[in-house]
Amino acid sequence: MSDVLIDVSRLLFRRFAKRLPTGIDRVSLEYLRHYFGAARAVLSLAGLHIVFPHRASAQIFRLLFDQSVSPYDHWLYLPQIVMAACGGIWSERKVAGAILFNTGHMGLADERYARGLRDRGVRPVFMVHDLIPITHPEFCRPGELERHRRRMRNVLRLAHGIVANSHDTLATLHTFSHAISLVMPPAIVAPLAPGLAWAKPAARPIVEPYFVVLSTIEPRKNHLMLLHLWRKLREELGADAPRLVVIGQRGWECENVVDLLERSELLRGYVIELSRCDDTDLATYLHHSQALLFPSFVEGYGMPLIEALAAGVPVIASDLPVFREFASEIPDYADPLDPQRWLNLIRGYSDVDSTRRAAQLKRMESFQLPTWERHFELLDTLLLRLDEGVPSAAL
Repeated sequence: MSDVLIDVSRLLFRRFAKRLPTGIDRVSLEYLRHYFGAARAVLSLAGLHIVFPHRASAQIFRLLFDQSVSPYDHWLYLPQIVMAACGGIWSERKVAGAILFNTGHMGLADERYARGLRDRGVRPVFMVHDLIPITHPEFCRPGELERHRRRMRNVLRLAHGIVANSHDTLATLHTFSHAISLVMPPAIVAPLAPGLAWAKPAARPIVEPYFVVLSTIEPRKNHLMLLHLWRKLREELGADAPRLVVIGQRGWECENVVDLLERSELLRGYVIELSRCDDTDLATYLHHSQALLFPSFVEGYGMPLIEALAAGVPVIASDLPVFREFASEIPDYADPLDPQRWLNLIRGYSDVDSTRRAAQLKRMESFQLPTWERHFELLDTLLLRLDEGVPSAAL
């Protein structure tokens, strides 16, 4: 097998910024676990690539695995990382032929990122999570459309291979490649397993029936609709209204949502925001909920849906092709622009003896859970084809 390099830039930067892991970060951590002991870490800064020696890489991987480390203690590792980086500069001459995994999109907007590594004989393999800033720029930060176009152009021009998380994402990338007249590198679809599979739930945290929404608070996740629905439930049901637990960090352009969370007296005590939630707490809140609510306008994959079904928790989700790709007819679906159907479904799932909820639990018995073992088996088929030099555009 070829030497393996894993870009840890995103994980390190977010760790030192005291940010909790996102779905993308959990995927990156699984790659560290899978290749631990064999892979070397790569840190990229403005086109400069530092390849750490094996011992230093193992130390960095352990730091990134250990979520219990105090954010303030992270800085104690900084001198070690700097010293290892200085030694790592000299190890770059030993990377020719190595496979580089970038699983977090970071650095891909800079053409120097991949070109610099390829000039040293490294073979980049990029994971593409979504093309949402290109297909739905209205839901993203200003300027993200052009940045993501650069990322995907560089992926198409410079990747040795591509890993897509879904057929929906790969089809969208194919469409983009045709639009800009670039040929697709060899690519494979390798679904992502739940990142919370190992976390054990604790005792029920809320006595009353409650629902969970799990995501960063940003426009495309459609939190605003849910909060308005909860106002209506409070007006109709008063103290008997179910609770809503909002799990996720605050993102961008979410001022209207924040206003409701912080200033609505009607929602106080009935909508609970958890901006910092460790894996055990997350698993606990999800496990005991009536359902996961997933009203996004667009998704590239939808890890919370997979995690909920894996935990035996029903899902009420937007009717998106990528959700049906993995969950088929198991969830109850609703148009993200149809608040009345969402309200009816939430009412129906609120009862402890809900027949709709029981019906979904029955359908859930047919759910085929993606696994990391299968993900890496599919990845190995791609790497084998790359080693053989097969010029297939998609596997």
